[in-house]
Amino acid sequence: MAMTAALAPGAGAWLVMTTCPDEETAHGIARTLVEERLAACGNVVPGVTSIYRWQGEIETAAECVVLFKTQAERLEALAHRLEELHPYEVPEFLAFPVERGLPAYLAWVAAETEEGAAVEAPAEASIVAAVEEDPAGT
Repeated sequence: MAMTAALAPGAGAWLVMTTCPDEETAHGIARTLVEERLAACGNVVPGVTSIYRWQGEIETAAECVVLFKTQAERLEALAHRLEELHPYEVPEFLAFPVERGLPAYLAWVAAETEEGAAVEAPAEASIVAAVEEDPAGT
């Protein structure tokens, strides 16, 4: 497929990265943040092994990486909401400015994270619904 548009400056788009202990948690957080328009998209990447030092010990854990696309004006709200939803004592939150991207994609990210746009579901509804639908996590 040929590229039809030249890359444009990032126009305030940001890529945010976090990790979650499992796919269910990652999916729930991603869905909530997208529903609340704090992120246009959340990509859940399972099968990550993290090796880190925590409270003086070297730990190894299976985790999922979640990549969010958002706008600069939504970063603080996204960080605050992620802290509320996340089960970790110190959740990972790294934010990277998008230098360039396809203009149509950048416009989509901006439109989907517009503050004040209609929210499709109540704040915690998606996480609660996911657990109620499949309490065994299968």
